[in-house]
Amino acid sequence: MTMAIPGDFTARTEQVQARLTDRNVAGLVLFPSPNLSYLTGFVEEPMERHLLLVVTPAAIRMVAPTMYVEQLNAETDLEHIIAWADADDPLDAVQAALTETELANTDGRVLLDETMFARFVVDLQGLLPDASYGLAGEVLEDLRIIKDDAELTALREAASITDAAWMDVRDRGDELIGKTEQEVVYVLRDAIDAHGGDGFSFEPIVGSGPNGAKPHHRSGDRVIEAGDPVVFDFGTVVDGYPGDQTRTVVIGGEPPADFEEVHAIVHEAFQAGIEAVEPGVTAGSVDVAARSVIEDAGYGDVFLHRTGHGVGLEVHEPPYIVGGNDRILEPGMVHSVEPGIYLEGRFGVRIEDLVVVTEDGCEQLNATSRDWRSR
Repeated sequence: MTMAIPGDFTARTEQVQARLTDRNVAGLVLFPSPNLSYLTGFVEEPMERHLLLVVTPAAIRMVAPTMYVEQLNAETDLEHIIAWADADDPLDAVQAALTETELANTDGRVLLDETMFARFVVDLQGLLPDASYGLAGEVLEDLRIIKDDAELTALREAASITDAAWMDVRDRGDELIGKTEQEVVYVLRDAIDAHGGDGFSFEPIVGSGPNGAKPHHRSGDRVIEAGDPVVFDFGTVVDGYPGDQTRTVVIGGEPPADFEEVHAIVHEAFQAGIEAVEPGVTAGSVDVAARSVIEDAGYGDVFLHRTGHGVGLEVHEPPYIVGGNDRILEPGMVHSVEPGIYLEGRFGVRIEDLVVVTEDGCEQLNATSRDWRSR
């Protein structure tokens, strides 16, 4: 299945080239990553083969194995592809791209993809020994952090499908008792498929009972019992853009002592975080708004993570909603609000929605009940 990334890729590339000029950067080199997808619409997993996009203020070249040429021609607007066969030395193709973009022999700054494999970094350093190096985010972060209408449409649809899938699973209620966490993951997957989602946007979390106290628990073979609080953290993908929602519910029976109090505190913190989101405030101030509720209730030492993270082509990207982050929120930014309390050996509670910063506040992308009752 070919994933279609929405966007005006010509305009995005031109913006990057202008930023390279403004910042006196000689060039940018990307490899299969969200950055590459953002600029070209092409989606591929990182690999051992040299598949690199070279961008300078005046030129663009794609270095690609011959097996990708037809695909690149069909899925992108790239005009200049330098292909190499498996029997070739790929560095000859890379050198050709550097020469054609006038990046060869540069002693200027070259920005590399943050996730580029070390082997490709070393290759580029060998070909450009006099260059200095930085990270691609220097020119791409401020572009990617503000979502355009096409991106927001995909994010809204991903959230809507995630909501619908959650409602189906939540309404199963007592039927989930006796299933393992991993079996419930399969139930979530089937619900996503039924509503037209494109798989999971990340490895889902189904954390039951004491496993819910591990914020990034990997769903396993623990059997869900009546009265267990269960943390559900999952989402689906639409056109490359992810959903991300967390709800904590009790499956049948009576909740543990203190659970209702803890859930109420997390819900209050969640609401405080949502209400703090508006253009002109710092990302850190949203964290403070949510965290102070939990700290005032005496649980500050068991709120173990930041209040949120940006969401776009990556599930975790800027802006990071964490104390001390002075990044100013602007309309079009998308991030999570997800406070939590984690009581080791007992249970955890987290509530999460995605929000879009608007001109006068924020739009919540998720609309399902945040109540702890499963039905």
